[in-house]
Amino acid sequence: MGISADPVDRQREFDAKNDLAFPLLSDPSRTVAAQFGVKRFGKLPSKRATFVIDRDRRLLAAITSETSMNKHADDALEALRSAQ
Repeated sequence: MGISADPVDRQREFDAKNDLAFPLLSDPSRTVAAQFGVKRFGKLPSKRATFVIDRDRRLLAAITSETSMNKHADDALEALRSAQ
């Protein structure tokens, strides 16, 4: 699942354009971002983070990189492989 502060209609457009095949949640108040420790002060966007959470709700990995989406994907896949 993906979460961002974007409004629902913008997320819907993003999903249609990119065919994501996973749900996107809208967090315009950044409540969820604050709970996960990625909210910034003021109007700056939330910090980019990926959390890999197992079915039993254990946190397997927390990946942070402001610039490299490949790092997020590679590290998340590695965390999933290691959990098997």
